[in-house]
Amino acid sequence: MSALEIRPGLQGYRARPEGDGPWPGMVLVHEAFGLDEQMRGHADRLARKGFVTLAPDLYSAGGARRCLVATFRALLSGQGKAFGDIEAARAALAADGDCTGRIGVIGFCMGGGFALLAATRGFDASSVNYGQLPRDLDAAVAGACPVVGSYGGKDFSLRGAAAKLDAALEKAGVPHDVEEYPNASHAFLNDGDNAPGFLRPLTRITGFGPEPASAEAAWHRIETFLTTHLT
Repeated sequence: MSALEIRPGLQGYRARPEGDGPWPGMVLVHEAFGLDEQMRGHADRLARKGFVTLAPDLYSAGGARRCLVATFRALLSGQGKAFGDIEAARAALAADGDCTGRIGVIGFCMGGGFALLAATRGFDASSVNYGQLPRDLDAAVAGACPVVGSYGGKDFSLRGAAAKLDAALEKAGVPHDVEEYPNASHAFLNDGDNAPGFLRPLTRITGFGPEPASAEAAWHRIETFLTTHLT
């Protein structure tokens, strides 16, 4: 588990399983709060499950204050530097001797939106976790790789998203597994509240954050789905 430079100007975090590879690869796309301890923990978890995982820091050019707006603009438009960074991470894994060449993408919150849009961009599986849906969802999932999606029923910011995504993937004939957890809200897969201090009163009011029972069930689905489609 280590920090590294994926390409000049793009930092990241790599988590490697123990033992001898090669293993399938995963590109992990972080939340809006950045490549923090929670996101590195998710990368470590995936490594323990047998995936060599590379998490690009989409804020490498100057931190969240300088990069957040541009990164969200890329998400909304479907193009921009953030997609180049995700592709750089995929290419780095493809060239990594520890990787079999089968590569998935997983994202959380903002990263979940990127993971969904990246499902048509050279990946073999995508895990979308409480990710925003694009305006033209049908077009976005046409020709997508297999998708596993996890949402919280108490997440008011994404009300109805799971059902919409499930219907669009079914219509497109994309192998998928989409689930909404009724007791969970946004960011329920995290182990702790990683919001900046000034936002924590809001996250407590909205219920955003960990929900261990739902997280355990979701992780089991995610890991099973990824293993099925990447090995």
